[in-house]
Amino acid sequence: MSSTPKSVFQNLPEAPVAPKKQHQDTRHGITRTDDYAWMRADNWQAMFKDPTLLDAELRRHLEAENAYMDAAMADTKDLQKKLFAEMKGRIKEDDSSIPMKDGPFAYGTAFVTGGEQPRYFRLPRDADHTDESIRQLLLDGDKEAAGKDYFRLAGIDHSTDHSLGIWGYDDKGSEYFTLRVRDLATGEDLGDVIENSGGGGAWAPDGKSFFYTLQDDNHRPSKVFHHIIGQPQSEDRLVYEETDPGFFMGVGGSLLDDYIYIDIHDHETSEYRILSTSDLTAEPAIVAERDEGVEYSMTEGGDVFYILTNADGAKDFKICVAPAATPGKEHWAELVPHEPGRLILSHMAFARHLLWLERRDGLPRIMIRDRATGEEHAIAFDEEAYSLGLQGAAEYDTDVIRFSYSSMTTPSQLYDYDMATRERTLLKTQEVPSGHNPDDYVTRRVFAPAHDGELVPVTLLYRKDTVLDGSAPCLLYGYGAYGMTIPAGFNTNCLSLADRGFVYAIAHIRGGKDKGFKWYEDGKMEKKVNTFKDFISAADHLVSEKVTSYENIIAEGGSAGGMLMGAIANMAPEKFAGVIAAVPFVDVLNTMLDDTLPLTPPEWPEWGNPIESEEEYRWIAAYSPYDNVGAKPYPPVLALSGLTDPRVTYWEPTKWVAKLREHSTGGAPILLKTNMAAGHGGKSGRFQRLEETAFEYAFAIKVAGRM
Repeated sequence: MSSTPKSVFQNLPEAPVAPKKQHQDTRHGITRTDDYAWMRADNWQAMFKDPTLLDAELRRHLEAENAYMDAAMADTKDLQKKLFAEMKGRIKEDDSSIPMKDGPFAYGTAFVTGGEQPRYFRLPRDADHTDESIRQLLLDGDKEAAGKDYFRLAGIDHSTDHSLGIWGYDDKGSEYFTLRVRDLATGEDLGDVIENSGGGGAWAPDGKSFFYTLQDDNHRPSKVFHHIIGQPQSEDRLVYEETDPGFFMGVGGSLLDDYIYIDIHDHETSEYRILSTSDLTAEPAIVAERDEGVEYSMTEGGDVFYILTNADGAKDFKICVAPAATPGKEHWAELVPHEPGRLILSHMAFARHLLWLERRDGLPRIMIRDRATGEEHAIAFDEEAYSLGLQGAAEYDTDVIRFSYSSMTTPSQLYDYDMATRERTLLKTQEVPSGHNPDDYVTRRVFAPAHDGELVPVTLLYRKDTVLDGSAPCLLYGYGAYGMTIPAGFNTNCLSLADRGFVYAIAHIRGGKDKGFKWYEDGKMEKKVNTFKDFISAADHLVSEKVTSYENIIAEGGSAGGMLMGAIANMAPEKFAGVIAAVPFVDVLNTMLDDTLPLTPPEWPEWGNPIESEEEYRWIAAYSPYDNVGAKPYPPVLALSGLTDPRVTYWEPTKWVAKLREHSTGGAPILLKTNMAAGHGGKSGRFQRLEETAFEYAFAIKVAGRM
């Protein structure tokens, strides 16, 4: 390890020292001492809804941490401003979407110069969408956000008759959304107010009522209600209640407006209940009862349902078809068979076509099947690494769908695609106002040998003129959980690093589904350590190939990727020049032992249940970053937190930083930045988010000695 990290942080004040208050916990005959358990305030649930209730001692400590962080990063203020200006300069400030046609209208979003929040508009179906004079403004996000420290829109969903819209907002960062109903003709909100919702609703076809999920005190969407326009929330009918705290729930509608779907799931098991909109007072009917480890999702195709499932050993998923009248599992008939290594990610059905997004060999493609003939064809691209997004269509009776394409060097392109004629129409290419020449950059995919012989894909982006002799700094990003795949898409922000000689790298480690479902299975539960070892293997490979060197690698990850950061800092601190951990899930064992926390029971299938199982307790205890902090020379660490974050509660990074600082044998600073007015996603505005990215990148550049 070079001496660079110590030398770049000079004349720092004394770091905050958190009080230690001994707390012991005994499970399965094993006793642990946690000196910082006190940071989990007893009133955390109330505080998420009203941050002024934060315990005074905690507030003083978090403010002291922020002051120390400010002192450590004071010399980067100008750099942060420059990075922010660069990133903002790559964004078309008055950008607008290509409206999506639906009935007599086309619906879109737009931003105004200087605006933080989107504006939602519509215009006549076939009108010129570039003519702003004919746009009808439905919702002005900047107007609604005025005067609020935090404001996040949940969008606006119009009723089938296009007369009303449900829109939602969260103004605390706690992800409890308030729903309002807007008259789309007048722009005025009706008197209906739904508190503590999950953020959206599903309209009944007549536009006189809608369905929504209610979040309970533990932040679980545990109930579905039916709301009739004009009546108070207290009179809404309870449609379904999920009593198992380990399951999430969502509600949505079909394109044909024939059904309301209630989607009940954890990370490996799912169940659907459907309600025919011909009788909104009926009880929802179960499709296939939950069976541990079996997942399925549904889309309507007229008189049939198409069902995407891993049932019967279809690890990488297959598509079945079932009669709409009798959709139970006993009637599922295989239509698109399971192929090992071909992971089907999602599917959609339209009047004449069935389509799905799949991934083979780490690359996505869109498959289209003619429902009448069974003929299939693919939409694919030739770049070494790229990303596809499938938007589909807002109407059922259509041959035209919409998708997006980008790569690390190619700005996003939006296409309409005629599934019958196979004609692509380029609608829009992402503009980079400050300029971007793809030929100035290189994107590559390399494969890092893992500890057990597997090959870990790593996507690289760098300038063509970057010398790869080991001297280049590298920001190595990883996630590796929940089957999430990090796309190799265009990201204008990381160009600021590439333009400063950095290599920007994404390690597609186990725990994601980058190489199929098995890639996910091999990075969860008792195999979770593969995720961490894969990331370290990626770093090793980049060093061996002289892409970078250990003293030049800054690791970055957020949320479950923050757990990754905590684990690799414990396992191989000498291989990283710095670590950026955003809202890091680092106190894994304590959180999985606390079934009152918002996400704990639904998380057990991902990590294990240490309450019930001693074996699973020991798995987690062996890698939980907080529990494995030890006497070693940690590199500089930047942890970022949100006070009202319901997913990774504020006390996790706060405890972790206190323990790192207590035990580290090196002189590198351990920094904590807590956003006192935001939650898991950080700041809510599009430019406010850039400020946070600029801050993180300034830390990386400083640690790399490139200021």
